[in-house]
Amino acid sequence: MRLNPPTIFIFLISLILAVAAIAGHQGLVDIPSVIAAQDFWLAVSAYVLLAIGNLVRGL
Repeated sequence: MRLNPPTIFIFLISLILAVAAIAGHQGLVDIPSVIAAQDFWLAVSAYVLLAIGNLVRGL
């Protein structure tokens, strides 16, 4: 399996999703309750997006 580094854009999107999941779980910021209730899936989607960015070249 050949892995590639993700682009900066994909990395930043996954980082924003992960930070939003942590902030929603900890209650650090007032975000909509729909996002705060789904913090686990938000963190999983950040990880999956980063993994896809590593597997697909040029993404």
